[in-house]
Amino acid sequence: MSNTLLRQAIRRALGGAGVAGVTLALAQVATPAFAQDAPVNQQLETVTVTGSRIRKADVETAQPIIVLDRAAIEHQGFSSVADILQNLSEAGSPAISRADALASGESVGGYYVDLRNLGANRTLVLLNGKRLGATTDGLQDLSQVPMAAIERIEVLKDGASAIYGSDAIAGVVNVITRKNYDGAEASAYVGQFDEDDGAKQTYSMTFGSHNDRGSITFGAEYSKEDPVWAKDRPFSAYGSTADHPTTGWSIVSQWGAFFLPPGSCPGQAQSPIGACTLNPGGNPFGGPDQYHGTNTNGAISDRSNPNEQMFLQTGIERKSLFVSGDYNITDNIKFSTDILYNKRTTQQQIAGYPFQPAFALPWLGPNAAAIGLSADSYYNPWGEDVYFYRRGWEVPRTTKSDLSTYRISGTLEGNFNIGDRTFNWDVGGYVNTNDLLKINHGDFSLTALTGALGPSFLDPGTGLVTCGTPDNPIPYGSAPGQCVPWNPMIPYGQGGAGSLSTTRELQQYLFPYYNSTGRTKSVDYSANITGSVFTLPAGDVGVAAGYEHRNETGSYVPDAFAQSGLSTNLSAGPTGGGYSVDEYYLEVDVPVLKDMPLAKELSFNVAGRFSDYSSFGNTTNGKFSLTWKPIDDLMVRGNYAQGFRAPTIADLYGGLSGSFEYYTDPCDTVQGSASRNPAVAARCASGAGIPHAPADYHQIGQGGVPCSTYPCQTGISFLSGANPALQPETATSKTLGVVYSPSWLSGLDVSLDWYRIRINHAISSDSVQDILDDCYDRGIVARCASTYFTRDANGVVNYFLYGLANKGWVDTEGYDLGVNYRLPEFSFGRFAIRWDTTYVSHLNVKPTDDAETIEVYTGRGSNFRMRSNASLDWTLGDFGATWTTRYYSSITERCSFAAECNMPDYVSPDTGARAVNRSGANTFHDLQVRWNAPWNASVAVGANNVFNHVGPNLYSQPNSNFSYYGGFDIGRFYYLRYTQKF
Repeated sequence: MSNTLLRQAIRRALGGAGVAGVTLALAQVATPAFAQDAPVNQQLETVTVTGSRIRKADVETAQPIIVLDRAAIEHQGFSSVADILQNLSEAGSPAISRADALASGESVGGYYVDLRNLGANRTLVLLNGKRLGATTDGLQDLSQVPMAAIERIEVLKDGASAIYGSDAIAGVVNVITRKNYDGAEASAYVGQFDEDDGAKQTYSMTFGSHNDRGSITFGAEYSKEDPVWAKDRPFSAYGSTADHPTTGWSIVSQWGAFFLPPGSCPGQAQSPIGACTLNPGGNPFGGPDQYHGTNTNGAISDRSNPNEQMFLQTGIERKSLFVSGDYNITDNIKFSTDILYNKRTTQQQIAGYPFQPAFALPWLGPNAAAIGLSADSYYNPWGEDVYFYRRGWEVPRTTKSDLSTYRISGTLEGNFNIGDRTFNWDVGGYVNTNDLLKINHGDFSLTALTGALGPSFLDPGTGLVTCGTPDNPIPYGSAPGQCVPWNPMIPYGQGGAGSLSTTRELQQYLFPYYNSTGRTKSVDYSANITGSVFTLPAGDVGVAAGYEHRNETGSYVPDAFAQSGLSTNLSAGPTGGGYSVDEYYLEVDVPVLKDMPLAKELSFNVAGRFSDYSSFGNTTNGKFSLTWKPIDDLMVRGNYAQGFRAPTIADLYGGLSGSFEYYTDPCDTVQGSASRNPAVAARCASGAGIPHAPADYHQIGQGGVPCSTYPCQTGISFLSGANPALQPETATSKTLGVVYSPSWLSGLDVSLDWYRIRINHAISSDSVQDILDDCYDRGIVARCASTYFTRDANGVVNYFLYGLANKGWVDTEGYDLGVNYRLPEFSFGRFAIRWDTTYVSHLNVKPTDDAETIEVYTGRGSNFRMRSNASLDWTLGDFGATWTTRYYSSITERCSFAAECNMPDYVSPDTGARAVNRSGANTFHDLQVRWNAPWNASVAVGANNVFNHVGPNLYSQPNSNFSYYGGFDIGRFYYLRYTQKF
């Protein structure tokens, strides 16, 4: 884009109002919006560019920035801010994707953006230049922002802690809302997948008015996206995809497996552990043929496919209201305000809980007997306690998350003159509150189970099987103080007394609703001033300075059942706390040379920020930027920035929580590293300061059964927690790039930027897999300590505690290429080409300070080496079309099946010998066709993933709970958008 067109784009965005926060970067502006040529000498207003606090007319800065204006957003077929940002080539994998069906906790259900794959809490999100409210985990939920409110989105691909403070390590996303709107607009968006599911609908209304004294803009939006069932896609219908439909099933089925006294299994042989399947007819199996199987330990049993009851993609519903207004109090003083309300409801569903004889009432101590069917139960014919596996298939587990956001900001801004110099000032603040309610259903109450499976008898007076004894009966019912007996030997789908399938009171008794609540509140006020202090031969020296105070408080209180361990839900403790910070910053922009040979422009920018936190102390961070234009057509830009990320409320004050983790034990002699790497096998067998596993060890999964697919889910709840002694992460980021806009080819801009980011003292949440790999694969003895994990005498991992710590470092390096070319206008229309590519040279992690091996992540899991997006836009009169191509490079993961293992002899630089499978690259194509109707309306129809491309099987389940990458399209999606202006 030429300099003239670039400046005109700014003026269109400003609407002549001089609103701060406009960000446009040469060779990085989205394609759809272009203005006609205008006189070059047109007077420009000064603006503030994201990444700088200094107001100036020249918008060509050293900052590598992307801008998506409203037209660019509408030319994509997405209905949420997060989906749009997720498809930037610089974006990493989605944090807590909608395919993370098993994810739990406060942040689940939100939409987050992760630049450079460094974690969503290392990308700062702003709303009109001010921080968006965050969860106690430090995640900023983009679903709070309605699409109808957005004017443009600006993405700074550089560290900016010197300008904005904590979290701005990987970059900054600034969402700018609509202002100065005059008129009214209604819009409707509807769409669904090829499979007639996943329907999406969005309806919005915007209206406003402005005059010389001020303006006001109102908007409302309703959006709903239906869930998609895992069973309706081949890659998620089974645990290991439709290519392996009989593997990955759970031993804990809806028909049950019972540990009976010897010789008590009618019509079948008992397994070595005494388990068999029962049903009222006495057949060996309770379920249909496809659910029959023989487990690894020889037990004949039914199995279940949990994916049949799971959502592949969660449902979400949003209701939003927003108001933006400003009023000119005098010619030099203006008041502006933004008000936002948003309610987001998300719905998750997974299979009914797999109850196992591993639960006991916590107050009975560690040696308490597991909960089972009492010998005195009316339904127990054997006269002794019976233990069993039984999935609560009748009541799937669901989580409904309601998040209500209330946000109000106000700013008083103006200007004054000292001599012939103008200074701009502003004083303002905002309050952002998020209220969360999570309602869980489908987990067994352990107290109710104890009663339902305990002593019971047939009451002759009522004809009902009643809990208790004839001398001490418990009233029948699901209310407090009541009880309903359960006969777990009646399989799913069959009725009778004590049937979980047909007895509604039993379902209500065993499965209460669990309510967890949370609240976060951000209060911020600031004062800023900017202007030029003196003039050098090359131009004005600009200065900005300011003060900001921010107070963050937050809490998340799990249901009392989860806190006390009285349900089969994951145990979790409460999180609560807060901190405050006072910050001061100074920024100076110095023009050094101008209009000289080999120096059409040479300038630098220096900034520093002092931050004083109540939680850990103070930190100072600086930034240096350089802009050099040897000729008019070429700009060289570079940045060096220090950054930091303060520990979040959950990092410091979070409680312990439990989870049933998926992992591949390196000591497993079937699929673990020990099966092919003698060094790993030796470490597993040594026992010298390392938890010992036998030479023939086979990893144990749910139900106490050896694993048949990997990664395998543990049947024991592992614990993770916070650390109040955490210190901030520190970071350095460097960028160096060129922007070439040849005068001999109007409309062409090419940019190439190198970046490198290193994070020290990383606040890391360990994973089970990383700790085990560090201990056995990499030989880091410190990671083998019993404070992390232990094994029992058979080698089974029976305890795991992992949490947060400042340890090691993260280092990433790569290149961003941007090509924008707007061709001359032809008789058959005008074309615009945009091509953005990000290539990651490396993403490496040193997990601990004393680790001898550096972990390599590039090209593994969800860390793509290269992502590339290309679009071709065509317009002719009232018609237009856009074709977009999204490219993802190949992914490497551990082998799960011999037939899908194309690199069995691979030797990794960090883990040694490890059989891996490398999938091919993936490309998705999108198409939109649009028409501007003569009645002041626009119609757009399109399809995302036009060719219905399906990604490869990825058994490591990157960013999902299925054998598929959570960021890939899950089918061809058709949509229609209609907009009517009044």
